[in-house]
Amino acid sequence: MNEIPIIDLKKQYESIQAELDEALKRVFAKGIYILGDEVSAFEDEFAKYCNASYGVGVASGTDALTLSLLSCDVKTGDEVIAPSHTAVATISAIEMTGAKPVLVDIDIQRYTLDPSQVEKAISKNTKAIIPVHLYGCPADLNPILEMARQKKIFVIEDCAQAHGAKYQGQRAGSHADIAAFSFYPTKNLGAFGDGGMIITNDSSLAERAKLLRQYGWKNRYVSQIKGMNSRLDELHAAMLRVKLKYLDAWNQRRRGVANLYLKLLSETELILPMQPQDCEHIFHQFVICHPKRDALKDFLYQKGIHTLIHYPVPVHLQPAYKNLGYAKGSLPNTEKVADKILSLPMYPELTEEQVEFVANTIMSF
Repeated sequence: MNEIPIIDLKKQYESIQAELDEALKRVFAKGIYILGDEVSAFEDEFAKYCNASYGVGVASGTDALTLSLLSCDVKTGDEVIAPSHTAVATISAIEMTGAKPVLVDIDIQRYTLDPSQVEKAISKNTKAIIPVHLYGCPADLNPILEMARQKKIFVIEDCAQAHGAKYQGQRAGSHADIAAFSFYPTKNLGAFGDGGMIITNDSSLAERAKLLRQYGWKNRYVSQIKGMNSRLDELHAAMLRVKLKYLDAWNQRRRGVANLYLKLLSETELILPMQPQDCEHIFHQFVICHPKRDALKDFLYQKGIHTLIHYPVPVHLQPAYKNLGYAKGSLPNTEKVADKILSLPMYPELTEEQVEFVANTIMSF
């Protein structure tokens, strides 16, 4: 069998090439490339898809988080609670505001924020909490939202890996005060470069996010507040509008691939991903745990199967974040998971034959 990549973006492009090419031609014919009709339409369409009232297109998922925090008036002296088991972008966004990241441990089954650890971490300086819907599985939001409302703390959903996922029947991103999405090419809904979106049901937060993304302008060249330059491009928006029509079908296919993996690997010693009853997991990644993870990864590579580790070093143990003061052993679940996790190939175009080959190769190991 040919090599099996962790993801194959070319196949997705080829499946809808004619529609994507037509979208590009439409933008080129208009000659408008920044904050035009395509961005405006995609903001409305994506917000509606997520059951939210407002969408604000920005330049990346990291910017979406940063601007969401700034929209909630997070600033120097504030604290923001987040998991250490996440893409470093989550924590980078907090530091960009001048606030202090307070890193907490995860639920060992969901791999997302443990609400009981969140409660212990809340202080008088806590301004916001960022639950990360990691790997496509929503965090357990209700206990976090309840705590936050009692203490008047903002909740910002990090939905970079959760396009279309549901928590208690409602789309990820529509539960909290505000939410941030990434359209990095490998996401379930990916652009052909960087891009991001902020969604919210709060008109004042949406208005502030729009001001922040373009120099604080309400009227051109007049800054009402201090802002930055973070705009979703027209070309990306046009192509994302095409892809959005296919997102549910692609997510359904991902669940089919995941269920086949789960069936084939059910008799192994692997710890397999769970699908909580209160969630609709969209399997941005299919993540297994094995005590000899590195040896398994090497074995699979030798057989032509590509894998990745999301993420090998928890943020609290990374050199750049030593100043936060966390010692090894301080977040045991996070550290335990980081030593054992491995992401298998996962994308809608994977064939049953390829999934069976991956599973059989794992079993031979």
